[in-house]
Amino acid sequence: MEQKQNKLSFASDYMEGAHPNILSRLVESNLQKSAGYGLDTYSDSAKRKLRTACNCPEADIFFLVGGTQTNATVIDALLKSYQGVIAPESGHISVHEAGAIESNGHKVLALPHTLGKITARQIESCIRDYLADGNHEHMVMPGMVYISQPTEYGTLYSRDELCSISDVCRKYSLPLYVDGARLAYALASPVNDVSLEDLAKLCDVFYIGGTKCGALLGEAVVIPRPGFIPHFFTIMKQHGALLAKGRLLGIQFDELFTDDLYLNIGKAAVSAVQKLSAAFTAKGYRLFFEPETNQLFIILSNTQMDRLSQHVDFSFWEKYDDEHTVVRFATSWASTDTDIEKLINEVI
Repeated sequence: MEQKQNKLSFASDYMEGAHPNILSRLVESNLQKSAGYGLDTYSDSAKRKLRTACNCPEADIFFLVGGTQTNATVIDALLKSYQGVIAPESGHISVHEAGAIESNGHKVLALPHTLGKITARQIESCIRDYLADGNHEHMVMPGMVYISQPTEYGTLYSRDELCSISDVCRKYSLPLYVDGARLAYALASPVNDVSLEDLAKLCDVFYIGGTKCGALLGEAVVIPRPGFIPHFFTIMKQHGALLAKGRLLGIQFDELFTDDLYLNIGKAAVSAVQKLSAAFTAKGYRLFFEPETNQLFIILSNTQMDRLSQHVDFSFWEKYDDEHTVVRFATSWASTDTDIEKLINEVI
């Protein structure tokens, strides 16, 4: 039976393996013996480089395997049993983590979003409404705030927006936690004005994503104030989030933060999305909104969607109306010019 020709793949940004530099380091160090649980020299080196990149020399840094695991572990560590986490309705913890936060006994207090973002005013209103309710002792108390940079829509919080959210969180003593699963693409965006140093100053905890940004797997949790989460190492162990061969994560982040690789690895993906956006527009397709990072959202008629799906993999996002659907095309650090040109010239 004749094998069907491979389709182009723009369904996600973690379809490939790892950056060649990382694979080389893993092979070179494969037979070397090292301490476990992230207490090895590779992890120590990576932590030093991350502290330098964030201009936060005292930060606690921990390496975990994946995004959902990281979110569930950090949020459970920050909240008391009677507290919940404020988040956008579209946030990853609200939609695509299979109730991981709720399984730990914490409610996600979801707020309406605008292209993935929530505002400082919304957050303050949520907190004040809770405090003003005469029955609030019977309710879930807002205990922290979760946002992501970029958002699930690939949009970015500006530094001013992040400062405003941070101010509200500190006013009410709520930790601010930023999910950075796709942070490399935010840092590479020409419209971004938030740096790693800004995140370290304005957030209580954030993580630097590796899985979607050039690593085989792994996320780096940064806690700018040392000891802010006491015994986080032990909490990781309780959540099954402590990797015995921790050097596998340390080596990857050590390489990602050598010669500014992480700061530059997302540039090709962002540039590719801009090319795709211009091409789709020139050929009469409707953008859902102008892309800011590595995700492009297009409004397709059902006929267009059926035709394109024969040649390229993309992601269903949401129903637009009875005859149209919003779909997502995602590029990555490994997207090739050849695939971009094929999509532009042969498919759309």
